[in-house]
Amino acid sequence: MVVLIIILMIVIFITIDVLIRVISQKVQESKTRKERIEALDIGLKLDFTEEAKSLKRVDVENPKARILAVDDEKIVLDSFRKILVLAGYSIDTVETGKEALGLIQKKEYDFVFTDLKMPEMDGVEVTKAVKHLRPDIDVIMITGYATIESAVETMKFGAMDYVQKPFSQEELTEFVNKSLIRRQDKIDKQTRPQLHLVTPYSGEEKSKHIFNVPAGIFISPEHTWVSIEMNGEVRIGVDDFIQKTIGKIDAIVLPKLNHKIRRGEPLFSIKQNSKTLTFPSPVSGDVSKINQDLKDHAKLINVKPYESGWVCSIEAINFMDDLQRLRIGESAIAWYQKEIDKLKEMMGRLNKERDNADAHVKGHKKNEKYVLENMDFVVWEEFSKAFLHHMYKNIGVAS
Repeated sequence: MVVLIIILMIVIFITIDVLIRVISQKVQESKTRKERIEALDIGLKLDFTEEAKSLKRVDVENPKARILAVDDEKIVLDSFRKILVLAGYSIDTVETGKEALGLIQKKEYDFVFTDLKMPEMDGVEVTKAVKHLRPDIDVIMITGYATIESAVETMKFGAMDYVQKPFSQEELTEFVNKSLIRRQDKIDKQTRPQLHLVTPYSGEEKSKHIFNVPAGIFISPEHTWVSIEMNGEVRIGVDDFIQKTIGKIDAIVLPKLNHKIRRGEPLFSIKQNSKTLTFPSPVSGDVSKINQDLKDHAKLINVKPYESGWVCSIEAINFMDDLQRLRIGESAIAWYQKEIDKLKEMMGRLNKERDNADAHVKGHKKNEKYVLENMDFVVWEEFSKAFLHHMYKNIGVAS
């Protein structure tokens, strides 16, 4: 009887929790929609004639993308604004190609939507000019049924795609969302992570697309760095590849002082929310020092990872044997390049699997290729096995 009561209470608690989450989500969605309607109302009342005579601008908070639409039909532009603002996009609209070209030279846009048939300057001319002036902007043609063939032709001049009018709210929103995913994929491929050799003169790069490789410091196959101190001890920390791939680090579980450890045994862990990654020791020996500052200030590990970001020191035994597994200099750079390629392959495969599994879920958002922050336990576990514990079958993600 007691067991049944406990089970019933658990079911009730779970049901209440789900209801609270659903209600909270609905309230947030309602609030966001109200804010976007207000932004639409305000934007249409503002005067932007100093930038372009026919310009109407609506900005939303944290937009998915910034869009410029040009069409000589006001009713089409009205539809673009109302539909895309509610979908979370900031949008500018103008009625002529010349106005559009003036704006792209002064403002940042992700997309230009241009009508194919317009007086003075048609969509083909707009496409050519946009791709010449701002090749980073993606152009999408707006076309009617009778001019689809002509719209397809414009793709050889650099247009990404075309959208056919008339369109419903659902059709336009889905089309733009898919176009945004295509754009993000293209940008990801173009911003492949690079390697930077850190020397006393060059310093470290802060960009998330650049992994720092320290000169004169050994790197383990499990992405910890090893520095030989003047007293013969080895100092150990987390490399830049891990830090920029994981994202923020909330806490660090340090090893115990004087703890005897063998190479491959769990040495320390880093935490992000409720997820944990455990790092095996790159060497065998006794833990002689620990960086107590990391207990209360885990972010120090990100400040200068190869200096103040050290985790512990070990009085190594059989270091010459352990040294054979470590990399330094050119061998480390070549190995990092392979790790970047492996990460790209893994994240691409996982993203594809998620796209297939979540295609029916409204608002499904694609994961960023090279950053694990905010990804779930399954991704973290696969990352751990592939990059931290591939040498040691008995070690997994810590609970």
